[in-house]
Amino acid sequence: MRKFFFLSLLLLLTATEAKQKSKTITIKAVGDMVPGTLYPERRVPEKPYETIFAPIQEYLSGADILFGNFESTLTNYPKTSKNTASKHVFAFRTPPETAAVLKRAGFHVLSTANNHSGDFGERGFSDTMANLKAQGITAIGRKGQIAYKTIQGVEFAFIPFSYLRAHSNVKDLDGMRTLVRTAREKADVVVISCHWGGEGEKFLHTKNETEMFYGENRGNLIAFSHAAIDAGADLILGHGPHVVRALELYKGRLIVYSLGNFIGYGALSSRGKTGLSLVLAVKLDGEGKFVSGKIIPMNMPEKSLPRYDASGKTIELMRDLTRSDFPRTRLQISEDGTITTTGGGKGGEAPLQ
Repeated sequence: MRKFFFLSLLLLLTATEAKQKSKTITIKAVGDMVPGTLYPERRVPEKPYETIFAPIQEYLSGADILFGNFESTLTNYPKTSKNTASKHVFAFRTPPETAAVLKRAGFHVLSTANNHSGDFGERGFSDTMANLKAQGITAIGRKGQIAYKTIQGVEFAFIPFSYLRAHSNVKDLDGMRTLVRTAREKADVVVISCHWGGEGEKFLHTKNETEMFYGENRGNLIAFSHAAIDAGADLILGHGPHVVRALELYKGRLIVYSLGNFIGYGALSSRGKTGLSLVLAVKLDGEGKFVSGKIIPMNMPEKSLPRYDASGKTIELMRDLTRSDFPRTRLQISEDGTITTTGGGKGGEAPLQ
């Protein structure tokens, strides 16, 4: 009888594990967003949803999770903590009611661990987190934070990192490993958000070395990503360089080295390749392994606002960067932006459409 019980339990556990693996979850992710600012002067659209999101809503919809990097503050606090006299220093303050606009656009998770989350001090940061939470959006940005969400019975953990000491730091690999292992105890899938790297077209390529920008150590993106996946992470979503970068598949897990710009209404440049953007759709199985993906190409033709780009320039750029920077990766990017592993999709899954 005891033997029969343990055999039944084993069969049940095996069936449960197989069912978990067979699940697929779709994540859509976008890069840096500044949907208008009131500082130092007013640069905010009168109808923010209609101006920014309505023309591209169909490309944002349809995912189990919509993620973005919110690179501003949602506060009325008037005093910036930055010395904006320098031409290289900017402070952004977006109207707090924009949180409802982001909710309407469909965002589920927004990272605030970046170099603009503290533009108006701890008060501005706290206001931002509270305003997003009030709309039911999971805001990730506090040091040491792990946020959990259950999607289709799969437990997800989201951990935010940046190159700043105010946040969990991409240069602290031991600290990262501790956070990932803690998340792994509860979660089936661990997603890491990273604000890192040098900025602009000089930093299109990803190399296995520390990136310095304006005297700041912005991290070694490859070393961090590989160490994170070795520790148990499943998906790395990078942002901050203001240009898109290569993709890499490492141990069956996807690394997105930069999602580029997405919204910069009067705040972020969209000249040259900084104006090539995307919505990245990624399909994962219930254990976090990459199944397939899709680059939905965008550009920023006016006021740094995203619009669908039928010419597919972002696809071409990301495909070239992936081939150049990671020639041995098992990813294949087709002309229409479909991302598969070489030899076809995993487990017979059809690629994202």
